[in-house]
Amino acid sequence: MSKLPGHSGISLLSDKSLEFYRDPVAFYQRRIEKHGSRIFEARLLNKSTSFVCSVQGMKELLCEKSSVFQKDPSDVMHHIYGDNIVTANGEEACLLRLSLMHLFTGKCLQACSDYINSVCERCLKGLSASEQPQSVYPLFKRLGTELVLGLFLNVHPEETPDHFREITRLCTLHWHGIISAPVNVKMPLWSSGFCTALEAKDKLIDIIHEKLDCEQQGFVADLRALPLPDDSCAPQHLLLFISALIPKALSSLLTSFTLALCGPSREGIRKRARAEPEYLNHVLLEVQRLWPPFIGGRRIANQDTTLGSYHVSKGYAAMYVSHAIHRDPEVFHQPEEFLPERWSGRNAGQENLLCSLGNGPRNCIGAQLNHLFLKVACGFLLQHYDWDLSPTSQNLQYKWLPVSRPIVPPMVSFKSLDCSTSQQTEGASARQDND
Repeated sequence: MSKLPGHSGISLLSDKSLEFYRDPVAFYQRRIEKHGSRIFEARLLNKSTSFVCSVQGMKELLCEKSSVFQKDPSDVMHHIYGDNIVTANGEEACLLRLSLMHLFTGKCLQACSDYINSVCERCLKGLSASEQPQSVYPLFKRLGTELVLGLFLNVHPEETPDHFREITRLCTLHWHGIISAPVNVKMPLWSSGFCTALEAKDKLIDIIHEKLDCEQQGFVADLRALPLPDDSCAPQHLLLFISALIPKALSSLLTSFTLALCGPSREGIRKRARAEPEYLNHVLLEVQRLWPPFIGGRRIANQDTTLGSYHVSKGYAAMYVSHAIHRDPEVFHQPEEFLPERWSGRNAGQENLLCSLGNGPRNCIGAQLNHLFLKVACGFLLQHYDWDLSPTSQNLQYKWLPVSRPIVPPMVSFKSLDCSTSQQTEGASARQDND
């Protein structure tokens, strides 16, 4: 058993949180090169932390030793979202998962398909009508918001537009608590971002309670009927499911999909994904591999243990970095290249090596629903449009926190496939006439 490469130094003075949050990719790349190891130590959030950047390290952390490395009860997620399946540990987490799992699989998942199709059609059907480029990230965020509020809370913008806007506004304020310093301060004419987030949380919980009291069908009614531990459990989980977290993850992945398949150079990939559902699945896997919506996740060791043969002391943190794990050259050859074909070749059947939505027994309970969202939305785009950047030269540099997306929201021009086909037919007729 050897010591982790790197060091965490002394409290506060050696903390690297600011460096990590400014550019987590540069942070891990510099240290992998310096230490010659994809597992290393540094101080994050003023705690000695093992950074895990390899597939094997991730499997050990999230799968083999999931009972040793647990969620941090003092994490900001706990303050913002309360007690739920994401913040729970041990037997409590297992029981919640057993209770909730059937809402996201099987017949319940199939029942969502028609609704998801209708929302995608309503939000995406007019992208080429104005012949103006679209700012795709906010477009997809609106789509994600409609999906989650309609599916989980039975609130629809076309039926109750004011109610929809108010819940969306509160969800945005609530989300800001994730990216605010956890300081709950309120004074005349000013409140801290964290305080504002907690106030928004209380208002959302009130709305959720009203829904739980009156809704007789749909997800709300199904959740209310579950054998949950106490009366606060259903509202806390609905808060998690309707929060801005899910729409932002969806908009991140949909934006990355759109950029990955943008322009004439990707026409062959678009055509094949349009015609072959299995190839579309491989494209979506490759999008998640290269541009995971979340940079990773954090755990705390509840006993002395090891990661990759390195010693980790009880109370130390471990941070898995999805962006790095998905680029582990030991597993993914040409790791920086967008190659959907890898999932039918060398990496066939290895989808479980991705961790953009976690991994192991604590992976995201809504992973299948997330895939259905993506498949329907991306399938709609492929069946109805070709697209390109407009203008073609744009800054596509990504930021990775709190959710991955280009720093400057990209502008994309969509052309209807019907229009393209019509133009091609007219062009061919004109050439025949000239001949």
